[in-house]
Amino acid sequence: MREFLLGLRLLLGSGRGNRVRFLLMVTGSAIGVCCLAAVLAIPDILAAQDGRKAARYPDCDRKDYEGYCIATAGDSFELTRTDPYGSEPLTRVFVARGGNPIEPPPGLSELPAPGDVFVSPRLRETLHQEPGLAQLVPGKDRGLIAAPGLAHPDELYAYVGVARDDLEEAYRVTTFGKEYPPSPTVESSALDIVRFTLVGVVLLPLAVFLSVCARLSAAARARRLAALRLLGLSTRGTQRVNAAETVVAALLGAVLGLGAYWVVNQCVSRTGLPGFKWYPSDGALSVSTVLVCVVGCTALAWFVGRTSARKAAANPLAVRRSAVEKPPGKWGLLPLVPGLGIVAAYCVAGALGRPPRDTGLSSILMPLAVVLVGAGLVLTLPILTRTLARRLAGSTRSISFGLAMRRNEVEPGGALRVATGLVLLVFSASLVQGVLIELDQVTKHTSPVQMYKIPLDGVTDEKRQAWEKVKGLQGHAVVMDSWTDFDFARPSPVISAVIATCDQLRAMVPKVGSCVDGRPARLWDPNQVHDEEGKPGMVFPFHLRQEKQRRVMQVKVPRQTLPYRDHAGLLAFGTGDVLLPPSALPSGFRPEKATLVLLSSSAPETVRAVLDSIAAVDPTIEVRTPGIVVTSLQQITVVKTLLAVGMVLGLIIGVAAYLVAATDRAVERRPQVTALALLGARPRTLRAVQVAQVVLPLAVGLVLAVVTGKLAESSYLVTGGGAIFWDGAGVPLLLGAALGVVVVAALGALPLVGRRIDPELIRRD
Repeated sequence: MREFLLGLRLLLGSGRGNRVRFLLMVTGSAIGVCCLAAVLAIPDILAAQDGRKAARYPDCDRKDYEGYCIATAGDSFELTRTDPYGSEPLTRVFVARGGNPIEPPPGLSELPAPGDVFVSPRLRETLHQEPGLAQLVPGKDRGLIAAPGLAHPDELYAYVGVARDDLEEAYRVTTFGKEYPPSPTVESSALDIVRFTLVGVVLLPLAVFLSVCARLSAAARARRLAALRLLGLSTRGTQRVNAAETVVAALLGAVLGLGAYWVVNQCVSRTGLPGFKWYPSDGALSVSTVLVCVVGCTALAWFVGRTSARKAAANPLAVRRSAVEKPPGKWGLLPLVPGLGIVAAYCVAGALGRPPRDTGLSSILMPLAVVLVGAGLVLTLPILTRTLARRLAGSTRSISFGLAMRRNEVEPGGALRVATGLVLLVFSASLVQGVLIELDQVTKHTSPVQMYKIPLDGVTDEKRQAWEKVKGLQGHAVVMDSWTDFDFARPSPVISAVIATCDQLRAMVPKVGSCVDGRPARLWDPNQVHDEEGKPGMVFPFHLRQEKQRRVMQVKVPRQTLPYRDHAGLLAFGTGDVLLPPSALPSGFRPEKATLVLLSSSAPETVRAVLDSIAAVDPTIEVRTPGIVVTSLQQITVVKTLLAVGMVLGLIIGVAAYLVAATDRAVERRPQVTALALLGARPRTLRAVQVAQVVLPLAVGLVLAVVTGKLAESSYLVTGGGAIFWDGAGVPLLLGAALGVVVVAALGALPLVGRRIDPELIRRD
């Protein structure tokens, strides 16, 4: 306790310079803690959204031993439909109220009656902007869904009241709420991507930044601590005096940082981020987050404070006489070697065409490799800088360059405090680039057309004909499946028959061979994998019906082959299917099991218009859109937004680390600069010395950051299972960013040399 009070007295009574340095430490810690709180709040925000999704999930609490709902008179029914609205899901819950009263879902005071609609605030705004969207939610707007019933403020959600007869396919509902959500905001695999990126982009630079803040004015503080040690203070007491100052700065910074995060959460949650919005209460600080920020930041400051005072406590005379520091040990290479070994092994596996299949092991090794490589960059730079500076100083004839190299040789860690944050920023940028490439491979929709598949079970001919006439469609066809008996141990083979004319077939696929109307043919696409079940000459039964009549139509696979080519990645038909003219069906009969396939362009506005027109005919119908998995698109949008947040936080940390370290170095170097000026060195020479002293270690670090970052990025792409392993297009961007970092650092080194010489700066203590 005595040493702690002594440290506080030295802090308050050691002049304006020390107080400015203390405020700088507090500010840096506050920025770091604010960024750390933002990273730790992301899982809480996602968990809160998933909790509200689970609480509104329709369920049945009366189930038999097989898991089916026990039917009773007066039950309510529901049918949930999720359709794409651009890259967002639009969810509609059709509810048919029964005689048995049930508790309404969160956000509603009662279940909607037939003809009534409850919508989310965002959906109400969208309906005013696009009136055609009202066909998806038919009924009268009776009110808004409250916040407890929505995952986030921007959700497109609606409860539509309908009569029981309007629901062809429905499920009994007796309660709302389940333990887990049907579809989480971000799947665990995608959340692993976010964690992996945030570790490399935010947490690793953050640890370095907080360490830099805790070591401000290291030389001046070391001389002061050495004086205390010479006056009789014990070794541990000397370390505690230094740690007391850093702990108080970290503690105050943690409190200010948590307060800054609260303000940021209140503001940003109301404006939202692209594709990601949350309620302010979702991002509220939890007890665990507060403890991690306060205790973690304080413990790191205590550790750094004691470590940085070790030299002054062990050898105070050497510190007071400014003895030459020992060269950095080779142990700094220890983290870099295994980290590079892991990423290099993955790169070699990708080059040999043998990417790893064990994703569980890769999910552990890749974050570990990123941490090892990032930490290795920080610890290796002093070794490389000193070695390179020593060789260049012995061979150069330039006075300014020689002075700069000698300073880097004697004190390799001084300029590196300025460069470390920027080096890690470039390393992190390469990692994020790899993650974005992998996500782009998942979300890229390259097909020029969009397909819509509507099951025709229970659909009238009038509805089918209305869908075939929807504006914006390029083509349509009906695909029916043959009947099979699943009661046998080995089900009979199944084929599909395409009911279409030659003109309809040409409208559905890019290329068709010689087609003759009225003549059945066996479709053949050489680019597809053929199913051997439907061989020429085989006969398959197709079940047809007309109201209550049933009929079986026997279809023989023709030997006549019709070559065609389907759309790449978006198949309308299967090779081996049988093309039948519409006249092949008996008059008045229709297939029992069939699908209506519609085709349009993939332009977003066309897709939106087609879906609206389909819903105008029957809003409860299920529409499958191959190539568009709207829930996955939303998850990827959220992941990209979180990655962007991580990059912004990483940029803030990197720039803050540079500004804090550059300001500290400017104050710390004033006595040396003043001494050189009194010896006759010109200001131009001194500026050249300062620029060279910063640029050389920074250039070495940036070269390492680009090389190791590209290796880490490529190894991540190899483990991701995508088609792209090597990202050559991103190299110019990284090199441009590295060059910009060098220019900024060089400009930041110029103000270290002022116009006025103050001899008081070099007086003896």
